Amino acid sequence: MNNPNLYLAIKNLSVSFRTDMGVKKVLHDVSFDVYKGQTTAIVGESGSGKSVSSLSIMQLLKAGNVIFDGGEFFLKENKILPSDKVLRSLRGDKIAMIFQEPMTSLNPVMRVGEQVAETLRLHRELNTKQARARVLELFKEVKLPRPEEMLDQYPHQLSGGQRQRVMIAMAIANEPELLIADEPTTALDVTVQKSILDLLKELQQRYNMSMIFITHDLGVVKEIAHHIVVMQQGKVIEKGIANDILNQPKEVYTKGLMACRPVPGKKIARLLTIEDFTNQNAPQIEEIKSNSAFEKELIRVEHITKRYTSYKGFFKKEKKEVLAVNDVSFTIYEGEALGLVGESGCGKTTLSRILLGLIPASEGSIIYKGNDLTKMSAIEWKKWRKELQIIFQDPYSALNPKHSIRQILTEPMLHHGIRSNEKDAVTRAQELLEKVGMTAEALDKYPHEFSGGQRQRIVIARALSVEPRFIICDESVAALDVSVQAQVLNLLTDLKREFGLTYLFISHDLSVVYQMCDRIMVMNRGCIEELNTAENVFHRSQSEYTRSLLKSIPR
Repeated sequence: MNNPNLYLAIKNLSVSFRTDMGVKKVLHDVSFDVYKGQTTAIVGESGSGKSVSSLSIMQLLKAGNVIFDGGEFFLKENKILPSDKVLRSLRGDKIAMIFQEPMTSLNPVMRVGEQVAETLRLHRELNTKQARARVLELFKEVKLPRPEEMLDQYPHQLSGGQRQRVMIAMAIANEPELLIADEPTTALDVTVQKSILDLLKELQQRYNMSMIFITHDLGVVKEIAHHIVVMQQGKVIEKGIANDILNQPKEVYTKGLMACRPVPGKKIARLLTIEDFTNQNAPQIEEIKSNSAFEKELIRVEHITKRYTSYKGFFKKEKKEVLAVNDVSFTIYEGEALGLVGESGCGKTTLSRILLGLIPASEGSIIYKGNDLTKMSAIEWKKWRKELQIIFQDPYSALNPKHSIRQILTEPMLHHGIRSNEKDAVTRAQELLEKVGMTAEALDKYPHEFSGGQRQRIVIARALSVEPRFIICDESVAALDVSVQAQVLNLLTDLKREFGLTYLFISHDLSVVYQMCDRIMVMNRGCIEELNTAENVFHRSQSEYTRSLLKSIPR
């Protein structure tokens, strides 16, 4: 322990949870070190114990449900038990944490400036004026645009990247010695992700902070980590200096984590999965090219524009018009996968909702089978609704928690007349579950009984239940671990081939888009910046904006 650079040492930490099924052990003798001014990255799949380890340090585990079976912490060589109140007293002051989803971490009815000021008044005993002045300094430090204006904004008025910067400002407000960042960039665009990573590194150097960075993405780890701890099923299976593990991993599981991530600018016939490595049956990587020989038009988008009008001031007299989508035209061909990429706020989601008739266009037309979808009433749309489907990003909120999987899959079939009776619908539901790699036993279970990857498979099965021709995949793998992501992407590729589907694939992950898509459309501020084959966009881009996106990809 006589290492002056060691800030925190975790020794043989074992934790169990009390559940309805009895006591379940979730951490098994976990040990790792965190050094002053350096970053230790903890990587692994969901359920590996990454977050439980960090929540144990912060004393944020629910007291009635947690059992500390053993272990000890050494903070600056001072011994502390995992359940010691000393750790709790350091929370928010010497030890701070940033969570993955800033929208759920910030109070939605409280101005963001006041939320940061609250921690300063609590730990630094500043008055209201002093706290506000310090918050303004912090907002400038984390490079928020228009910091004076941001002080009085509510969380919903900020973008995802801006909310994450507010969370970072809150975390560093008391100049902590240790910052724990739990998946802080997972749901962010590549450019925003890079800016957040650069900001964390800059703040770490300025304050000489130690950092624990939790992630499932080894591409991100390369950008920020000095040391890596790899976890699987509650155990540490490999740890060491970051470059050593990234360049010469010893464990099969670590090799699998690295291999199942799509490689920027490289398209292969089938993504590798963790199972391929653990079964020691990794297939040969077959590199392929995108298909650009599509000729039959499926959807033609002509001059689509979407305007939003907002009003400001006490009497709402100040009118402001925002062009979310600005005169966009393109064609989607039958059987292709068209990628749609761009930063948050560029108009991707708005455009996808217009395509599905979920929000009206201000101008323009969408021609499908000779019909203009923008001119249809809700009743007329019902005829086409089953042919145009969507797979949402979050499989947790996309499924009704009160409905069984049987109801979730059969109800759309019966509603659209795909099957005439309940028995036929159930038979088809069983077939669809098998198609997406699940069993008929799932029918009588509820969404909360499944993992994130399994829920996304159910969402895909539901989309297929109405026999669509066109599916929008809206960030449909963004919330998944890289290993589960590879499985779902392979599944989507197989289903596209089997059912002759056409995809509009929306994602902030350009590596995933390149792997999945034949052509890529880049949007910027509501306009199409570039539309070309995947190879041309990646390797021969004509747009400076596109090139800036590509430079931001973690490699």
